[in-house]
Amino acid sequence: MVETEVIETAVDLRNKITVVGKKVSILGAARSGLAAARLLEEKGASVFVSDSGSPEKLQSQISTLQSAGIEIETGKHSERVYNADMIVISPGVPSTAPVVQEAKRRGIRTVSELEIASWLCPCPIIAVTGSNGKTTTTMLIGRMLYDGRKKHIVAGNIGTAFSSVISELEEDSIAVLEVSSFQLDHIESFRPKVSIILNITPDHLDRYGGSFDLYIASKCKIFKNQTSEDYLIYDYDDWVTREHVNRFAVGNVHTIPFSVSNRFDEGAFVEDGKLITMLDGTKLEIIDIDQISIPGVHNLYNSMAATLAAQLMGVARPSFRATLKNFKGVEHRLETVRELRGVKYVNDSKATNIDSVWYALQAFKEPIVLLLGGRDKGNDYSRLYDLVQQHVRAIVAIGESADKVMREFSGKTKTVKASSIEEAVKAANAIAVHGDVVLLSPACASFDWFQDYEHRGTMFKEIVQSLT
Repeated sequence: MVETEVIETAVDLRNKITVVGKKVSILGAARSGLAAARLLEEKGASVFVSDSGSPEKLQSQISTLQSAGIEIETGKHSERVYNADMIVISPGVPSTAPVVQEAKRRGIRTVSELEIASWLCPCPIIAVTGSNGKTTTTMLIGRMLYDGRKKHIVAGNIGTAFSSVISELEEDSIAVLEVSSFQLDHIESFRPKVSIILNITPDHLDRYGGSFDLYIASKCKIFKNQTSEDYLIYDYDDWVTREHVNRFAVGNVHTIPFSVSNRFDEGAFVEDGKLITMLDGTKLEIIDIDQISIPGVHNLYNSMAATLAAQLMGVARPSFRATLKNFKGVEHRLETVRELRGVKYVNDSKATNIDSVWYALQAFKEPIVLLLGGRDKGNDYSRLYDLVQQHVRAIVAIGESADKVMREFSGKTKTVKASSIEEAVKAANAIAVHGDVVLLSPACASFDWFQDYEHRGTMFKEIVQSLT
């Protein structure tokens, strides 16, 4: 009874209907869909899950849901989906999907898993978004909170559904969330205490009808419900982010910029080779930027954002200074796999867009043999031309977009085509010489050859480790 009252209070505060006794359909039975189904069922909703995937590929999900007494259909989205007070949309289901469009046509409320979890969250939220750097920054904030002995969880797009950790949170906890544009597409009242926009560059345009403006609008939803009591930390050097924050956030939420080339009365910046923060009129010298353990200017930006967030949550300077010196980064993001005969092999499988590769190519002084390609999302490779000519000894083109990669970089560097990841690694191994870096930084989605970018990175690492 107490639990129901808490739910209704959280819902009422956001002008929501209570979930108790309500019919809820969930589209998608992957990680987020499963977590939302279990959470809503526990809280008194009548839940039905629908996934268009084949039952053969969804055996684990079917078993999990059935053991919880939750009905599921596979292979289609039937009329049963629309017999609902609310539909929860998993991030993997496009807003343009016929089932979503039909639900909206019928006037059925559609929300994301992020939204419904936020109704039941009892503590402050730090939400991190951006085209690049989300995972590193989210993990870095989590590590700073851990080192600062702050009770917290790390969840969201990072791999742990927000809905699955609600039961672990208390009022004095902090929820640190990596948030994607797909999760933000269907929010209503989601309101972080601290939101972070790292950057906004073209990505996932295949999900937004080729419109960069629609993608930008989705990212900016992260601050739409914030007030002057909340904080928006943003990259002042990214002109798209700066322009949209200035147009839509300033005056509504407390904005805090960070930059490597500008200084502020409030924010984070570089001065005399040191990372500096200014908050509440107090200037703090945090760390020599050369001492930050994760390399590259992009990670300097990530470190600035994380430091500001940690400070706002009460972490002391000695604690996050130590974190910045010792944090090792995240798997599949500029991850050194091994060195063999003077050639370093680096896994950057998480680089699924052009901007990620642009930063990756600047993270090394050595010549690079680059594995590039996959499922193209409308990439414009021209931004990489100069860097490729300066830094890349050869490109090994992989995946569905291999032919496009070959065309784009013909005449700019040596290019070869591989028909599998095994063939690609062997080709790169044959090309690379002592002192080179073999870099998997694909600029593309992984779903042509792999389950996801983690699968792609793991396969790359296994093959590299098998080289003799």
